[in-house]
Amino acid sequence: MKGGTRVWLSAILGLFMSYVLGTLVRVGEVPLTVWAGTWPTAVAAAGAAAALLYAARARMRVEGADGDVPDSAGALRLFGFAALAWCAGSITYGVTGLLNAGAFSLTFGDLFSLVALPLFTVGFLRFAPLPRRPRALVRHVTDSYVCAAAVFSTVWLVLFQPLYQELGGNAGAMAFALVYPVTDIAVVCLLAPLVLTSPHSTRRAVLLAMGAFVTICAADLIGAVGRLSGEAVAGGIEYPVRLLGFLLLGAIPAVLKRKPGTAPRRITGRGLYRVAPEIAAVTALSTAAVVITIAGLRAEGIAPVLPLTAGSAVLVLLVRMVGLMDETTVLARIVQTRERHLHDLAEHSGDIIVILEEDCRICYMSPGAGAMFGYRDGDPLLAEPVTSLVHPEDLPDLAAAAAELRNGAESARVRARVRAADGTWRYTTSTVSVYERPGEPVRFLLTTRDISAQVELQKQVDHLTFHDGVTGLPNRAYLEERVREVLSGHAEAEGGREQPEVAVIFLDLDGFTAVNDSAGHAFGDYLLAQVGHRLRAVLDTGDTLARWGSDEFVALVEDRPRADSVVDLAERMIQVIEGEPFPVADRDVIVTASVGVAFAEPGIDGAELLRNADMAMARAKEHGGGRVEVYAAHMHAQVVERLELQTELRQALAEHAFVLEYQPVVSLETSQVTAVEALVRWRRADGSLVPPEEFLGPAEESGLIVPLGEWILREACQKVAVWRATTGLDIGLSVNVSARQVLSAGFVQSVEEVLAESGLNAEALTVEVDEEVLLENPVVAAEHLTKLRELGVRLAVDDFGMGHASLSHLRRLRVDEIKIDPSFVRDLDADETVTLLTRTLIRLGQDLGVQVVAEGIEHPWQLRRLREMGCAYGQGFLVGRPMDAAGVEALVGGETNAAAL
Repeated sequence: MKGGTRVWLSAILGLFMSYVLGTLVRVGEVPLTVWAGTWPTAVAAAGAAAALLYAARARMRVEGADGDVPDSAGALRLFGFAALAWCAGSITYGVTGLLNAGAFSLTFGDLFSLVALPLFTVGFLRFAPLPRRPRALVRHVTDSYVCAAAVFSTVWLVLFQPLYQELGGNAGAMAFALVYPVTDIAVVCLLAPLVLTSPHSTRRAVLLAMGAFVTICAADLIGAVGRLSGEAVAGGIEYPVRLLGFLLLGAIPAVLKRKPGTAPRRITGRGLYRVAPEIAAVTALSTAAVVITIAGLRAEGIAPVLPLTAGSAVLVLLVRMVGLMDETTVLARIVQTRERHLHDLAEHSGDIIVILEEDCRICYMSPGAGAMFGYRDGDPLLAEPVTSLVHPEDLPDLAAAAAELRNGAESARVRARVRAADGTWRYTTSTVSVYERPGEPVRFLLTTRDISAQVELQKQVDHLTFHDGVTGLPNRAYLEERVREVLSGHAEAEGGREQPEVAVIFLDLDGFTAVNDSAGHAFGDYLLAQVGHRLRAVLDTGDTLARWGSDEFVALVEDRPRADSVVDLAERMIQVIEGEPFPVADRDVIVTASVGVAFAEPGIDGAELLRNADMAMARAKEHGGGRVEVYAAHMHAQVVERLELQTELRQALAEHAFVLEYQPVVSLETSQVTAVEALVRWRRADGSLVPPEEFLGPAEESGLIVPLGEWILREACQKVAVWRATTGLDIGLSVNVSARQVLSAGFVQSVEEVLAESGLNAEALTVEVDEEVLLENPVVAAEHLTKLRELGVRLAVDDFGMGHASLSHLRRLRVDEIKIDPSFVRDLDADETVTLLTRTLIRLGQDLGVQVVAEGIEHPWQLRRLREMGCAYGQGFLVGRPMDAAGVEALVGGETNAAAL
């Protein structure tokens, strides 16, 4: 319970208890509550009406901009009108005098109060609707009547029977006095079951509304007793109870959530579970009704209303029993038909028939399963859930099919790989439907067909059609089709924003003909296979590498953030070929390559793009080979600009033109800032800020990243040390270091010196490295990072999941933190594979005992999903944007935007 809820609930209870004490205080000979009469309750009802109508107007202004009155606003408005009617009734009572109105007549105050009942009922039904299906609606109404009859009979015997006898059996006199109790009991029994099926978004409001109405009904019941007895009950306790009901009614807007409502839940059941409650009710109420009827007809002084009520309840129950018998007959006929069909299918169909329990354990399996998958009765694997036999990558499809069935679908189709008894995976297609039998739990019926032969044949056809037989890479036909698809999708992408680069890298081996002539074509093919393997290792998983023909390879590069990154990739492709000789025919062969790069321009087609890259490669060969040539002229200008940028970076470093911003790292559980990540910015002379992606690459190439990284580390450590000393908060610092910085000889010493100068505890510093650092020089990198951990510095792997570092490296380094790449967070729920991988990375971090930080949180739904997955920490624009030192000083110790979500 939140603090605000506690405050107004305490205020209501305090006011109620104060008013209850008024029953003990007397004004003359009359208790204070009786002396005050209905005026306090009129004020409470008026306040409730004002609160409800104001909330209805506010919600209509927010949710009803399209002209339709939302359910919540309409319900609040009707509640408000009901409160106004109760207020008018209380005022009328106060003017005319309740006890002077007569016990056996209806006044204007009674009429106002009776008008409030339908208003409240309709408003309640806006929150918690009645069943829509005719049969369910009739069932609900009849059950409500039976319940009301039973409650009224009990109330009559306990409260009104003695008063009836005192009145000498005057049924006409009792009729007026019982208008309130009878009406209230009927409405309560009609509405109370709807609380269980109300939407989650309005559940608290529905519960509070029902509590307020029951309280008001209790006051009506006490008032009826007071009317018949001629004196106030318990010192006028009716008035405090009615006041409490109006106060609770006026508090409904305070618990109503501001989010779209969901459809009401349905309480469903099958078999004996479905009819057992009704059978029990029929037995108990029928027995009680017969006993009460006989006793009422034979005993003197018993009002005729009691046996009439009991008798009518019996008639209604008999109607319900007929309906149950009809449903049972239909259900039995359906089950018999389905059993017969299932038996015929299992015996004569070539498919497998499997019946699964709700926990996916096998209940029945047709004889064909043994021949198809090799399993026999009694096999231990068949005792496990069937999900243990399904390939892990296909489990989401199986879960989706089960979700469709739970949402009301008659059947669902799913393709999955199933493990056979010999350990191989068989491709299957299945139709899943709900299998129902009376008196038994829900099961699923699967009709499964083995399509392994068709799938394997299709794979062979696709591979032969679109792959090269020597290297196993996609061939020219596949690449041409892929280029057309990518360019078509790139052209249809949303305009108005900068699109990532799409490029083709055309590579040709220099002097490959000599290898064929000297060693033979068999060894030449072996060399081509090795080249393809090396090139594939350089590219990202989203890029496409194909053998174009002879000794030519083409790479389609998609979604690169900048053009210069494509040029860097082309240079790495040359380096990976030239960096190490190829073993061919018992000798090492050194091979060089010429590379041409062409970028996709607006309106260009696939054939033209490939031709441009081929022409650029030809120019590279003309200039001696072993180099990269870019087709587009503007790319040459960018390369020149990059060299000029390196010169400006040297000057900026000398003039201290760099500044730091800090992005908070937030605990997703407590919404507290636990650390900040230092981010460098370059402030030019004109005051504009240059983003890091534009100058960190050139700084890395020129070697300026080492002094720049040392400056970042020193400046950030000094700031965080001051914040920790002045605020007393245990805030941490994360600093990114590049591969070149980690591999530099004085890296560990410089970190140690900075910690000593700043006074920052080593445990407060986290050094973030990319996975690629472990590949460039793994021995030196592991040595330096291990020494950092010995100093007490924490180690984090940035952009985890996007590089090629092995888990053995992570285990040897004993990292303290992994940071999930923003691309995983961005594609949550949009891509089932990405969602599964993200969940796996989080679980991996938890199993290794390391801290997991999700980067790139920009939307509330991403935050909610990460919390559900158990991710402990996060970064992103939603929870905290990068800010200068002053902004951090204002934020430290506070909560981020995540606290409001």
